[in-house]
Parts: sequence; C-alpha cells; structure tokens
Amino acid sequence: MHHLQLHLQNPELLTVHYRCRVNLNLYDSPALERLATQAAVGRYLRFGALGTYPVSESQSDTSAGAVDVCLSEDDYPGWLARHDLQHLEQVEVPYQPIAWSAAEIQARIPGAIAFAQTAMTQPNHYLWGGTVAPNYDCSGLVQAAFASLGIWLPRDAYQQEAFTHAIARSELRLGDLIFFGPAHKATHVGLYLGDNHYIHSSGKDQGHNGIAIDVLSEDGSPVSQRYYNQLRGAGRIVAAYQPKGLGILDSRF
Repeated sequence: MHHLQLHLQNPELLTVHYRCRVNLNLYDSPALERLATQAAVGRYLRFGALGTYPVSESQSDTSAGAVDVCLSEDDYPGWLARHDLQHLEQVEVPYQPIAWSAAEIQARIPGAIAFAQTAMTQPNHYLWGGTVAPNYDCSGLVQAAFASLGIWLPRDAYQQEAFTHAIARSELRLGDLIFFGPAHKATHVGLYLGDNHYIHSSGKDQGHNGIAIDVLSEDGSPVSQRYYNQLRGAGRIVAAYQPKGLGILDSRF
C-alpha cells in the first residue's frame, strides 16, 4: 500500500502498472457518485495524470478520496476509490495486447455468442457502467463477451462503432455489432445472432432492464420496434484494440 500512496508526490509512478486482485468499480468523477466502468479481476491499470482528490477539503482520512486511473486494455479512464488501492498489485510486465487477425477473430465468434447467451440465463439487470457479471450495460456486455476470448474492444458503444469495419445491413453475419442511437452518436449496441436477431443488454426506459434477444424489424415486439427506429448501422470486428499507452485520453467522458 505504501508505494501506491507515493503516487501523490511521485510522478514517476505514472509509468508503473498494476493488476486488480478483485473486481473494482471506476467512477466518472472524483466524487465517486456515478459508475463509469468496472475492472474485473486480472485487469491491468496505471495511474493517470490528474492525481488524487479527497472527498472534501476537511477530509483527513488518508484512505478516503479518489485516484485517477486508466485501464490498460482499452485505455479507458476513471476514478478509483482510494481505499481500493489495497486491491491492486504491482506488476513487472505491463499488459501485452494480442494482435488477432480478422480470421482468428471470426473463428472465435461462437465463443462470444455463447458468453452473451450464458449471461442472459443468469439473473441480471441493466447496470450503467457494468462490465462484470451478472449485470452489464450494452457495450459492457459486448466488450466482456469478446474479452472472455482475449479479444479487447473499446469500451463505449460510440467507440465500438468507430472501431469496427462498417458494413451494410445486407452483409450482416454472426458476431457483427449493430448500433443504435441518434444521428450524431451511437448510444446502444447489440451482438448479431443471425436470422435477423441480436442479443443486447437494455435499460428500463425503452428496453428489458437486462439481457434479452430482439429482432431487427419494425414488426417485432415494442422493444424491438423502439430500437429498430433508432438503427444507425452495423460493424464487423476485424481487429483487437491496441492500447495507445496514454495515461489520460483527451476526451474523458
């Protein structure tokens, strides 16, 4: 724990890498009020450049506050509760990404589908920022399904849309990603199962509040219809994400 606390005064520790010994929550601000994403056991992270913030100016408990971090596999930034530093272990070798070929990824598609379908059979609900079983958000489910095979994708739906190879709807095949949302940005993503169906984790307001299968049609269920009316397009995963190695992204949230 002591070497982690030194981060407050020692910028050199920005280059030190750690792994999570337990599942951890990362938040979108140092207030630690809204979940941004989660880091499953074994994920790598590094400290960011923004440092550490106390809960309040009067906070004297050195275990309180928030630490700026960045997950290594997808370059995703967030704030970690300072008391969770005890659940990190320093590693000598940083995360080493795998450069999967498009053919290798395609061969592993059934495994990603199986992961999502198995997740659907477990009691679950939609969790904004969720990437750890049993509760996921839409892009968290997609990322976790492929990460279970060692294939890392960007974290958010709009990032996944930009990362994948855009395809026409007529070209859809098993394992492609389907994107939904307004004209300016993808806000939802599903995993294509074939036969015009896709699996996704959707929220309470217009979805199932959890993982379910819907049809890509204006003639489907009310949930299917709502998402079909927001259909933006589809993308194929042809590569795994390669981290840029930056401590902090230019656009955080």
